[in-house]
Amino acid sequence: MKRRVSRKEPLVYVGMAADFIHHGHVHIIEEARKLGKVVVGLLTDEYVPNLRKLKPAFVVHGDDWKTGVQREARARVIKVLKGWGGKLVEPAYTTGISSGELIAYAAQTGISATERMARLRRALEVKDLVRILEAHSGLSGLIVEKAKIIKQGRTVEFDGIWESSLTDSASKGKPDIAVVDMHSRLQTINELLEVTTKPIVVDGDSGGLIEHFIFTVKSAERLGISSLIIEDKIGSKRNSLFGTSVKQLQDTPKNFSEKITAGKRAQVSDDFMIIARIESLILDMGQKDALKRAHAYIEAGADGILIHSKAKTPGEIFSFCKEYRKFRAQAPLVVVPTTYSQVSEDALRRAGVRMVIYANHLLRASYPSMRKAAETILRYGRAAEASKYCLPIKEVLNLIPYENSSS
Repeated sequence: MKRRVSRKEPLVYVGMAADFIHHGHVHIIEEARKLGKVVVGLLTDEYVPNLRKLKPAFVVHGDDWKTGVQREARARVIKVLKGWGGKLVEPAYTTGISSGELIAYAAQTGISATERMARLRRALEVKDLVRILEAHSGLSGLIVEKAKIIKQGRTVEFDGIWESSLTDSASKGKPDIAVVDMHSRLQTINELLEVTTKPIVVDGDSGGLIEHFIFTVKSAERLGISSLIIEDKIGSKRNSLFGTSVKQLQDTPKNFSEKITAGKRAQVSDDFMIIARIESLILDMGQKDALKRAHAYIEAGADGILIHSKAKTPGEIFSFCKEYRKFRAQAPLVVVPTTYSQVSEDALRRAGVRMVIYANHLLRASYPSMRKAAETILRYGRAAEASKYCLPIKEVLNLIPYENSSS
């Protein structure tokens, strides 16, 4: 028999953003139901406007949002509830749940391109820092997919995969000068898509001509890529970490802004992201130029700003972050701490960084062990001594289980 809901029941609002509903979410809803009639809404930027419209007696949310990026949303909720005497109720966060494990389980039956693409934007909405790690093959993609540790009682893992022109080229034994074109790189991207479920962020170099970039956006979105990151350079491709030691030219803010706008108009889904990479610090053009470009690119529709640096310390990055936080209109800030690798995620988070990309570490980690294994076999004339540099074959078989193959 259908239960009647009394009009006198208090209204209870629960905001959620999740790829999968698990028992932690159910617990929150059950606790909310004890207080009155429950309305579940998406935990997005529309959260506070929804509250003003509904004026619920209670808002229920797990206590995990007291720290991290969501603490600002929590403060806004508390402030708006005071307008009508509403109350915030915060049940204890349910530990022992890994969204990554749930996603991996569901992926055994397949994942759609649209589902994968949407996960990066959702992660940026609800996480205080999004971690992205480079992969250059299906095998390295599996490492990103499965790597996790338990830290302070919670599962810590990577939120997505970075597909880089540098590591893709290097893995093929070629220089990073666009000799491995986007058509060839799409083969690597497809290898990653076939064996992983996490969002993929692709290094789009400069994006090419505006009329070409439009088609790149359409292709990336169709595949389920979450984001293209394009840099504001023109001319022959040179890796940014060479800095001014080689000839590198920066695009004009006007032309690059037009490219961003054209790409945004070409996309179909609101979930696809175009992130603008600013090379001003790389090319010694200064912070003022970088900030001016950030303003322009956000105005043009960029979904994120990557501020790049080749400095050995994070000082100029922190200086940029400090000024960037004064912007009225902002987009998520992205960094690539390759040369200033001593900086901690906590420090970046406090500075306002929303996404950190570890851009080449799996490729760099693999080369020394492979070289040592090869030299050891030559030295001893057998493989026994090289075993310490090698993954046991049993672990290789477990990494790629037979039941997940398409045989």
